[in-house]
Amino acid sequence: MARLIAVVGNRTELMARVLESEREAVMVRVRDGQSLGWGIGFYQGDEVLMRRRPVDDRDTVQLAISAADVRADVMIGHVRSATVGTLRTENTHPFRFRQWLFAQTGTVPEFAAVRDRLVATIPDFLRAQIRGETDAEIVFHVFLSFLHDRGALEGTPPPSVVREALRATLSLVDTTGAEVGAPPASINALVSSGEFTVVLHAGASMAYRVFSGKNDAELLVGDDAALRRKVPELAQVHFVLLASDFDEEWSFAASSPLAEPRWKSVPDRAILVLERGTNPDIEAL
Repeated sequence: MARLIAVVGNRTELMARVLESEREAVMVRVRDGQSLGWGIGFYQGDEVLMRRRPVDDRDTVQLAISAADVRADVMIGHVRSATVGTLRTENTHPFRFRQWLFAQTGTVPEFAAVRDRLVATIPDFLRAQIRGETDAEIVFHVFLSFLHDRGALEGTPPPSVVREALRATLSLVDTTGAEVGAPPASINALVSSGEFTVVLHAGASMAYRVFSGKNDAELLVGDDAALRRKVPELAQVHFVLLASDFDEEWSFAASSPLAEPRWKSVPDRAILVLERGTNPDIEAL
């Protein structure tokens, strides 16, 4: 009972419309009375902005509503059903360091046994930034450590460097877990620099939808004349919406999400790069 989403596009005015058009894909219904939390992170100019709510008492958490006023072309979102760490802001995704935003679903196996071993690999200046109790925040800082080792923590490195740092992170998590008899981690994660988003798929089901060209843009704009004036070149519109951690509760009308022709499943154990104006670049782990 969680959700991980990423949106990358080329028209800030249409971000909210993309989310609203697939609102079922970005909402989670509460089950068994368990409290959920949520967070979104996005970029406006040089600013990195976040909204996080550690506890949401609604029966349904709808990220499309939470981001209805967002004007951005890169956003990540997360709905959290707490497995490690209490329901407080410091444990609520996404996590941020400088321009980097990170969110994760799935739990590192035997985390209590491997936490200190993973933390020991993190440089002191990054370790001092850890505020919460979650495995995801530790995984994020391990990733930042690999960027630091490559001299890529400052500025915006190319997607290939970020992709390899994520691969190295998962490898270290799995190697460390194996030392205590844990199975490989079943996690999904995404990290964004504001210029692009890299997605790790090693956990629950994941799929994406591409909005491209005039026909899709017409559906997003609808009969909003003011919005149409702001987006005159509809044929140039391009967005990718990615979501993961599907369950039987998630459906598009009467259809299964993975059966929807508009959505494409991500192959198991893959890594994706989402950039403005292009379809996802997918590689095997």
